[in-house]
Amino acid sequence: MGRPAKPVDTTDFAGRFAARLRMLREDTGMSGTQMAEAVTALGFNCAERTYYSWERGRGFPPPNALPVIANILGVTIRTVFPQS
Repeated sequence: MGRPAKPVDTTDFAGRFAARLRMLREDTGMSGTQMAEAVTALGFNCAERTYYSWERGRGFPPPNALPVIANILGVTIRTVFPQS
């Protein structure tokens, strides 16, 4: 496996979104690489590095990619966003 992930600062929205995205991905059993490939296969150019930046709170997916991400994760768009 790789290095253990650094904890994300969940005191702001970016960190809560990142933590939620990672939790949902891990619940599916997909790796970040597989997730990036799935997003790319559905029409959005998403490098592994880009995907991991979303999970680290250093960036956000484009708004029009959110339905694709939710579909891959098997959840609604609302579920992708943190609850609080």
